[in-house]
Amino acid sequence: MRDLRARCDWDRAQTHESLRPYLIEEAYEVDEAIQHAVRDGTPAADATLRDELGDLLLQVLFHSVVAEERGAFALHDVAHALVTKMRARHPHLYPPAGGAPVESKGWEALKAKKRKSIDEGLPEALPSLHKAHRLQDRAAGVGFDWPDAQGPADKIAEELAEVREELAKAPPAQLAHGLLVSDHRHAALEAELGDLLFSVVNLCRKVGVHASIALDKANAKFADRFGAVEKLAAQRGIDVNTAGLEQLDELWDEIKRERRES
Repeated sequence: MRDLRARCDWDRAQTHESLRPYLIEEAYEVDEAIQHAVRDGTPAADATLRDELGDLLLQVLFHSVVAEERGAFALHDVAHALVTKMRARHPHLYPPAGGAPVESKGWEALKAKKRKSIDEGLPEALPSLHKAHRLQDRAAGVGFDWPDAQGPADKIAEELAEVREELAKAPPAQLAHGLLVSDHRHAALEAELGDLLFSVVNLCRKVGVHASIALDKANAKFADRFGAVEKLAAQRGIDVNTAGLEQLDELWDEIKRERRES
């Protein structure tokens, strides 16, 4: 990377700011490659994951060299900071010099002592499902958590009932067209739906499921099934744009039955 910065016009022109879009893109490509590697389990999928991890590593190297040129820090400082952090996260495995191993109280509990607020350090652009999960993780790390999954499951039922109450206040005709009686009514419904989503994320977290991964898989399943509905409709000369819910729902159920039986 130092050589590229010295001899390549494009690499030399890059800054931390100009590299931001590439870092974000590479992170998403790694995430997609992981999904394929887990789902497919093929050498080709693993090779893609390997290559994408290399591209992400390139971004770490790139930023480190740019920082080195500014006199800020170098790659070895990045590695040292990481090692220091991992040791601090595992005091039961890496006790202080001359000390004895200490009982681990969990990383969130350790970090909570240093934070000024529960959301300190969480990126503003972090996707909402991820942020909800992390906020709940942090709260659980200091003991603010349900003892088991029944608590968040009950909370979902409670929040759903509150959503239904808000829905009942708006005329069905307006709801059907995405219109609400007033901005106040819309804000109230939005708030209740937000509480419901947050509760669902909490249940996911409590049973060891990450909501964003679960939703990714649900999205993929829906897209695949609806694609099959569209294909079946085309084979039977049915126009999906005018078929209506009842007919499309019959095709949907047919696809589901076929896939359960196969």
